[in-house]
Parts: sequence; C-alpha cells; structure tokens
Amino acid sequence: MYYTYALYSAEDKKFYIGYTENLKRRLAEHNSGKNHTTLRFSNINLIFYEAFLSKNDAMRRERYFKTTQGKKALKLILKESIVLTGSVTVAQQTLALLV
Repeated sequence: MYYTYALYSAEDKKFYIGYTENLKRRLAEHNSGKNHTTLRFSNINLIFYEAFLSKNDAMRRERYFKTTQGKKALKLILKESIVLTGSVTVAQQTLALLV
C-alpha cells in the first residue's frame, strides 16, 4: 500500500504534502526531526491521507496536491479539519487502526 498524506501546522499555517509506503514510519520521521522541511514546523498534525495500490498513483496525487489548484482543493476538502488541529484528528485516530 502507498499513501499520499498531508500534514498541517496550525501555528505556522503551513502544509506538507508527501507520499510513502509506510505511513507510521514516515510520521515518526517527521515528528523526530528527520525531515528537513518539517523540522521548522511547530506542532504538526496528520490531517489527511489516501491509500493507493500503485506507487505511481500515490505520486501523481502528491504532485496534484502540490499544484495551486490541488492546494485549493485540499484546503476546501479539509476546511473543518484545519480548524480542529489542536485536538486529535480523525486521520490520527484512523491511523492507529492501521497497526
């Protein structure tokens, strides 16, 4: 399984979009400061992810979300979730079920 995911920092009001084969490991890397881009973010939260069978599909979706049109679409999809980043999000609760 491959995942396209979005992290959000409420304090910085910034998104990080990525893809990975192992979502739990990748999130641990972000939280431990192993990612150069998110190292500067404070209090990042997983607010969105999608699962794909194909690596190419996950990469294509990541590229789309990094475009201007894709960013607008993602913000529209996640309008409520962005407000709730101070609490445990649905994405984080769902991720716990993937163990």
